[in-house]
Amino acid sequence: MRPRLHSALGYSGIFAASLAAAVIAGWLGGGIDNFFYDWMFRLHGASDRAPESIILAIDEPSLVEMGGMRHVRRALAEALNAIAPAKPAAVAIDLILADAGDFDDALEAAFAKTPHLVLSSELIEGGRTWEEPLARFRRHAAAVGHVHGSPGPFDGVTRRVRLEEIAGHDRRWALGLEAFRLSRGIAQIEESPRDIRIGATLVPAARRDSRTMCIRFLRPLDDGASRIPRISLKQLSHNPQLAKQFAGRAVFVGWTAQSAFRDRWLTPLSDQAPMPGVEINANIFETLAGGGFLVPAPEYAVVFACMLLAAAGVLAFALRSGWQAYALAALVLLAAQLAPFALFTRGVVFPSLAPLAAAWLAAVGSGSWQYMTVRRQLRSAEADRSRYQQTLHFVTHEMKTPLTAIQGSSELMTRFKLSEDKRSEIASMINAESKRLARMVETFLNVERLSAGQMELRREPVPAGELVDACLLRARPLAERKNIRLVAGGIARVVLDGDRELMEYALYNLLNNAVKYSPPGSDVAVEGRLEGAMFRLSVKDQGIGMDPDELRNIFRKFYRARRAVETGISGTGIGLSIVEQIVTHHSGKIEVTSTPGKGSCFTIVLPARATAAAGAGE
Repeated sequence: MRPRLHSALGYSGIFAASLAAAVIAGWLGGGIDNFFYDWMFRLHGASDRAPESIILAIDEPSLVEMGGMRHVRRALAEALNAIAPAKPAAVAIDLILADAGDFDDALEAAFAKTPHLVLSSELIEGGRTWEEPLARFRRHAAAVGHVHGSPGPFDGVTRRVRLEEIAGHDRRWALGLEAFRLSRGIAQIEESPRDIRIGATLVPAARRDSRTMCIRFLRPLDDGASRIPRISLKQLSHNPQLAKQFAGRAVFVGWTAQSAFRDRWLTPLSDQAPMPGVEINANIFETLAGGGFLVPAPEYAVVFACMLLAAAGVLAFALRSGWQAYALAALVLLAAQLAPFALFTRGVVFPSLAPLAAAWLAAVGSGSWQYMTVRRQLRSAEADRSRYQQTLHFVTHEMKTPLTAIQGSSELMTRFKLSEDKRSEIASMINAESKRLARMVETFLNVERLSAGQMELRREPVPAGELVDACLLRARPLAERKNIRLVAGGIARVVLDGDRELMEYALYNLLNNAVKYSPPGSDVAVEGRLEGAMFRLSVKDQGIGMDPDELRNIFRKFYRARRAVETGISGTGIGLSIVEQIVTHHSGKIEVTSTPGKGSCFTIVLPARATAAAGAGE
């Protein structure tokens, strides 16, 4: 595969993996997104506006003074009668008055005097029906609202509220919403699929999300107290002048006593101190009154942002390298971390984990891919340089003999007056050595191209007998100078499949080494036999031999055995590595056995293409 295509496919895979990580993070990372939401909310989301609501609290001291839960309705009736002359904008009762009790007559009478009264209802039986206030109370109410929050599924923190709850065919708006509507004198809530309108206030709450709205809690005061004023039943009873503070405000009546633990919820501002439900309902009212709504980013915008960040992280390394790529990647990561907060300050709630996952995986993955690609290119360059150096070694070592012969012969023809027959003989030798040199160059270049994957192996039928005869003929002059006898036997009439010149080079190299490292007067034997579909061709000498440690490295480039170096015979240590490459490319293998001081046996194992009747070699 071409490098550019390989690189493009790698970066494309990282881009796809980054998007997949973003999807998984968005699906499983709700808890982490909530953590970031709370952190951003504490920094910027809480409202500092002056409250329009007030809480009439049923706290522990009030319960003690009124004589316990049994007298709550009496005390509530007295409190409502006390604040009625102040003309509050609306009064929301965060108590489920579904059962008859003591002092119901007094409470009903107080309800009849209370303007813009909102009573509470609650879903029961798994959300199938409503627990309603008593009919005698309900007939005096301008509206009935629900008191359900929406605690987060991962941590139980109330960040949002469903403004609309439905049981069967009966719908209820949130208690805080009904109080807001009545405080503004609005008779009807206008609806569309994407939002609701209460007079001049447009609330971005879609029907498909049960009209969910993020609660813009008021920030606590510096001493930690609630920004929404709170007056208890006991305080109002002891100081009736406090009733003036309810004038024109939306009044929320409910439990703040610690004993009412079931109606306390965590919020982004409360940390581990839960907030009473009545105060959460008051904050819903304040959110609507303030109008600074936090709107969740649409899903398509989240997907687009993740794609943009993933693409930027990938392109940083695909188009740049070095410090520039890392600087661009750092900017992408910084954008992924700062963008959600920047959007939050503008009222858009954007998930944090999905874009972070996309940006980090794209940047880290692309950086790693570039590093591996550069390393691969560096190794390739080093391999090319090594191959070039090997070429020089080969030229120096292998071509020395034919060049020396050509040079010496040409000097003889130039310096001496030779007979015509002698000149013809020398010219023939020069021609033969020149052709031999050309074949050597071609052979070596072919081996290098095969190793680099730049050429296909040439396939042709090569009779094993002819291959052995050609190599013996070339090796015989060197053997005769050392009085070494070349013996060939048992060469079956086998036809091999491959490149004749490369095979000949491999076998001749083994013969040449055997003769070089064998003592004068010894034998070098060439034997071949057929085993199944494989032909085994062995070259056995009676030379210096090698120990097991040397055998493990014998085919490593430029390696020479210690005994070979001690002989003083010149060599580069690349011949056997080339032989191994040739045999391997012919789908074969090479085996070696050796004993120090007794000789070595190199066996080439190649697949046989065809066989005929067995015959003897030389």
